Amino acid sequence: MDSDFFKQHISQQFNAELEGIIKRIMAMGGLVEQQTIDAVEAMVTGNVEKAETVITSDYKINAMEVALDETCTQILARRQPTASDLRLVMAVIKAIADLERMGDEAERIGRMALHVLEKDREVAPMEEFKAMGGHVQQMIHNALDSFVRMDADQAVRAVKMDIQIDSLYEEIIRQLMALMREDPDSIPRVMDLVWATRALERIGDRAGNICEYVIYFVKGKDVRHTSFEQMAIEATGDGRE
Repeated sequence: MDSDFFKQHISQQFNAELEGIIKRIMAMGGLVEQQTIDAVEAMVTGNVEKAETVITSDYKINAMEVALDETCTQILARRQPTASDLRLVMAVIKAIADLERMGDEAERIGRMALHVLEKDREVAPMEEFKAMGGHVQQMIHNALDSFVRMDADQAVRAVKMDIQIDSLYEEIIRQLMALMREDPDSIPRVMDLVWATRALERIGDRAGNICEYVIYFVKGKDVRHTSFEQMAIEATGDGRE
């Protein structure tokens, strides 16, 4: 994290507290990123050990969220921040919540991976699912990097990856629907792949949310529910508070 950047906004002691929180968020984010990688591998290869590791490790992410929430609550009570300081704390709190939900979605993929049969993997678009997983993992990585740097330009570049993710999502769902039409008996099992694909797409959406918080902090602009083009315009606008 760029300490000089944060010192423009907050006292030295407050800066030290925030730096500690950001480091913990990065650790939490790193775990979420690894959970996503393992969940995708479990789905694509049928690796039961990977799936079970994802499922049983979710409690670590949950514990991190609880501890970070408590720390942020204490900071709000003690510091009573205003203006850009408050925006930063709120961005941190929201990012923590999204990371926890991303962990939940990774766990869901891990659970679904245990239900899919090998014969379904042989006909399902697993290469596309793997490619989608690679894009999502990279988007998580870039979103976290933009967050630690509070770099609005990088946040916009990370969000742009969601276009590729959505395109792959639509293609995978189209192919899975075709499979279910061809073999109605496969519907219960293939639906697990549908839900897993949806969960992966949601992880990307949550990573995009983190990028939006970066833009909110840096530019003071709420870019939720706006187009990518509008977000890019807001992120490259003039100055910040």
